[in-house]
Amino acid sequence: MVTGTDAATADEGVTSGRSGRSVGLTLLAGAVAVLVLLPLTWLFIASNRIGFASGLEIVTQPRTIQVVVNSIVMMTAVTAISILIGVPLAYLTVRTDLPLRRPLTVLLALPLVVPSYIGAITFVSAFGPRGEFQELLAPLGVEQLPSIYGLTGTVMIITLYTYPYVFLTTRAALKSIDTTLFDAARTLRHDRWEAFKRVTVPQIKPAVAAGALLVALYALSDFGTPQIMRYDVFTRVIYVEFHSFGNGPDMAALLSLKLVVLTVFILAIESRVRGGDNIGTEGGYVGGSDPSLHLGKWRWPAALACLALPALSLAVPVGILRMWLVRGTGTGAYNIDLVSMSLNSVGVSGAAALLATLFALPVAYVAAHRSSRLTSVVEQATYVGYAVPGVVIGLALVFLGAQYGGVLYRQGLLAFPLLIFAYVVRFIPQAVGSTRAGFLQVSRSLPEAARTLGQSPGQAFRSVTLPLVAPSLLAGAALVFLTTMKELPATLLLRPPGFNTLVTAVWRAERSAEFGLAAIPAIVLLVVSGLSMFVLLKVEGYDVE
Repeated sequence: MVTGTDAATADEGVTSGRSGRSVGLTLLAGAVAVLVLLPLTWLFIASNRIGFASGLEIVTQPRTIQVVVNSIVMMTAVTAISILIGVPLAYLTVRTDLPLRRPLTVLLALPLVVPSYIGAITFVSAFGPRGEFQELLAPLGVEQLPSIYGLTGTVMIITLYTYPYVFLTTRAALKSIDTTLFDAARTLRHDRWEAFKRVTVPQIKPAVAAGALLVALYALSDFGTPQIMRYDVFTRVIYVEFHSFGNGPDMAALLSLKLVVLTVFILAIESRVRGGDNIGTEGGYVGGSDPSLHLGKWRWPAALACLALPALSLAVPVGILRMWLVRGTGTGAYNIDLVSMSLNSVGVSGAAALLATLFALPVAYVAAHRSSRLTSVVEQATYVGYAVPGVVIGLALVFLGAQYGGVLYRQGLLAFPLLIFAYVVRFIPQAVGSTRAGFLQVSRSLPEAARTLGQSPGQAFRSVTLPLVAPSLLAGAALVFLTTMKELPATLLLRPPGFNTLVTAVWRAERSAEFGLAAIPAIVLLVVSGLSMFVLLKVEGYDVE
């Protein structure tokens, strides 16, 4: 017979167990945040060597302030346009009877596999002064095209290759939300637009914010595109300072520190926009694939409009690379091993995706279930590395490895771990954002119901929560994999001797003006990344149906 005292003791035990697990998960998430912030200690060490007075003079110079303004304007424009593009496209491919939804979904996500610097190079080759497009129009009397350089070109290129962040995260949210709520709003005499604003928007807001944050941080940390488009932003100035004589590296560290401060400010804005409300529904995945909006006569015009975007962002790079390949301007000064480079790229990218997903789990879980200032700080701390240029992360790890790695570093045994770790530091926000959005869409009553049936917390998580968040986990892993495939600066700085990937092959060929050799690994990179994205989306199941 169970007495009241026994029941009270059991309740206290359950409460104590929950409290212990909560503290343990928070500590684990905090350890992950501290680990990914570790490379940034180099920024403080190097900046400290400049001195406070000199540092203050540098950061208040008119040129530095102009760089800050340029960076903010560019980042804001890219983020806003990406939302305006990504959200409607996600809705069209999930909630309407748009024809060819599956191939269109893949095509709309594919620009993510194109490194923005390759996009910039090919767009300049096509639409720049004396480019291929102008030569085509010259017989028609067109002697000059509008300049592609500057802010306009930078925003256009980065937007073309980053809007899929918003598109994919919004799709994941739309596929997971409970459509019965929307139907209920309609029965209450709300028109479709009013029901969308009151029901759908609050449920997809965290996912849109997560995607927009990734776009903003990518734009802020991108180096190649602003460099090619001749637009002064933080990354371009940091790169120039780092390669200058004297205290250039220390100056670069100081400017990088200012970039980190700007990143923290952006994270604070994103946290305020998305709010902390749990958006879980009792039904979990009940959205299904049935369209809730019939486009009627606009079905095919809408499909063609969707097709225009990937046609521009994919056809130009592929066409220019093919042209370089056909022209074959290489001199054959060296050979490239495509198979080995492809396997190396896939291997390190897969390892980074797996590790980033594992690291992201406790951070995302705590951020979704423990609403407090501490958990918010822990989650946002993991985003800082994403905004720091890859060259800064690479140099910081080289410094820390040489300083504290001892014989292991000198013998090269830390090369691969540091390389993979650099990828995780840079791209873990992609896994955290997607996974957190997935946790928020799972009603807390579902695992609690499993607990009442006798399952342990771990069993309830594996049998109920994990299957529901699996699509978000895979989406995050896919994003980490694809962006790692394209990462260049950290790879160049941290790769072991003789270890070549597709991006290092592109870099080497371009530096030596072997455009024919640059085209081959670039095309293979696009193909491997494209196949990888297709396979991952196929495994997710929910995303391309």
